[in-house]
This record gives sequence, C-alpha cells and structure tokens, in this order.
Amino acid sequence: MPRTPVGVIVGSNRRESINRRLALALTRLVEDRIAWRWIRIDDLPMYNQDLEPDRPETVRRFTAEVASVPAVLFVTPEHNRSLPAVLKNAIDWGSKPTDKQVWRDRVAAITGTSFGVIGTAVGQQHLRQILGILSMTVMGGEAYISFRPDPVDHDGNFLDEGKRAFCQAYMDQFVALVARFADPSVP
Repeated sequence: MPRTPVGVIVGSNRRESINRRLALALTRLVEDRIAWRWIRIDDLPMYNQDLEPDRPETVRRFTAEVASVPAVLFVTPEHNRSLPAVLKNAIDWGSKPTDKQVWRDRVAAITGTSFGVIGTAVGQQHLRQILGILSMTVMGGEAYISFRPDPVDHDGNFLDEGKRAFCQAYMDQFVALVARFADPSVP
C-alpha cells in the first residue's frame, strides 16, 4: 500500500533543536504509513512584498514542497508566548499572493516541546489560529510535551514510555485524518 506524502515543518532553526528531535521521533512512530517530506524553512529570506515579482529560489522551493503534500505536521517551539519568527516568516511566504497561497485545503497537526511544564501551549494556539485563517483543516486535540526529562534521544527513539504512548495515539489520529482527507471514501 502506498504511503501518503506528508510534510514536516520544524519551527526552529537551531542545529540542536529539541523540537527537531521530537519531530524525528514522531515521524518514526508512523513511518510505515506516511512518506515524510522534511520541508526546510531556515533558509528563507524575511518576507518582503518587493521580492514577489522575482521570488528567490529558496521561496520557490519551499512553496513547491508545501504544495506537493496534502498535509503538514508542525513541530515548533514557543518564543515569547507565540510562534517563532522563522515559522511565521515561512507561513507568510506560503500565504502570498493570496490567489496562490499553498496552505489552503491542507490538513495540519500541531505539536511542540519545551522544558516548561505546559510545553508550547500558547505558541500552538497562535499557530492554530493562523492556519485556520489560511483555510487549513487543523486536527483537534492538543499535544503539549514537556522535554523533562529527555523524552527522546538524538536518533529519534523515545526514552519515556508514557510520552511515547501519548505521541503514538496523537500520530495515529493524524494518520487517520490524513487518510480521510486524502481519500474521502475512507471512513
């Protein structure tokens, strides 16, 4: 059975990002059912409408990659109780021009991790609001993951069984939503 292609966008540009580690662990949980496509955002210039007539190559690559998948998994840190600038910048590039925005009619799941108790709850709420405005179908449910103690190693293996089980259920729900979205005949 062919695996559905789904994009992964990590809202961090840190080399040692704990959100990138979490994203790797999440994708490994369902890699038998999803063909993951990692979509890079850290090389995008800051959005500037003056660049629209001749978009930079990195922007064309980014928007083509998003356009090629029916769904996106966002794994993001929280910066100052909101989403990171690098992620907001990518969203802005994908939303312009309005008649060619790449987010419309796609499915999204949102999660993220931090060392705090509530994970990235407020940043996820802001992202959920933005994606809804852009006509994405955002999966219900919440996945706020505290990175204490280290729940995953650098190779994407869960070290915390409770968090692995929680994340497995979350990812199974996302896979089911993607299947229904990609093929409306799926119950």
